[in-house]
Amino acid sequence: MADKWSAGNSCTFATVSVDTTKAAIDPGKLPQHIAVIMDGNGRWAKQKGKPRVFGHKNGVESVRQITEAAAELGVPYLSLYAFSTENWSRPALEVNALMSLLVATIKKEIETLQKNNIRLQAIGDLSRLPSKTHQALLSAIEETKANTRMTLVLALNYSGKWDITQAVNKLRGASSEITQDDLAGALSTAGMPDPELMIRTSGEVRISNFFLWQLAYGEFYFTDVLWPDFRKQHFYQAILDFQTRQRRFGKTGEQLTS
Repeated sequence: MADKWSAGNSCTFATVSVDTTKAAIDPGKLPQHIAVIMDGNGRWAKQKGKPRVFGHKNGVESVRQITEAAAELGVPYLSLYAFSTENWSRPALEVNALMSLLVATIKKEIETLQKNNIRLQAIGDLSRLPSKTHQALLSAIEETKANTRMTLVLALNYSGKWDITQAVNKLRGASSEITQDDLAGALSTAGMPDPELMIRTSGEVRISNFFLWQLAYGEFYFTDVLWPDFRKQHFYQAILDFQTRQRRFGKTGEQLTS
């Protein structure tokens, strides 16, 4: 589904201010964990006659805005799907540019993370990342580990299938029957609440091997807005949409209201 703020709809941001949308959010019903698939950088760049990496560079501002918006609202966990295991199959020039951009962005945004009391974490098969990228990431994680306002999770060289597979391998040889709690505790997100809301930009309506276990009961929100154009207003609207939904977890609506 496309969100009602998408281009071509008669309702635009000009008619509803960012502050008005933010004020409509019920702070008592915030998702405890929001996951975002940041899609559309390449198409955004193509529309402007630019190389794909131009879109990735401009997507950094969206990351900054959404991270600050989540922290301001009081969302405890925000996970961003930054690089999937499948992304290695992209042209080498784009992959190398992405890794260089990641290093530069991490170093540049440390001050912002510290100012906003945000802790950085990363999940995925990080050992496969280039050395400079890996070291910059580990350094930022170490520098921000004492921050308590929000945890920003970067999913890098991550896939849901990889996550489940590595969890099973951790538990191999267990002396008793493996339970769902055992498996959840062996995933890369152990200790975090499962995402209650998953946002995907650019109009694609799939989860692309992201949090396959963790999103079993997540609410999905799809928008046509390309990632470099995604701003706080769009983020707030996604949360408002989430707050209109009845989360039944297999029960009937009558059971929840009785």
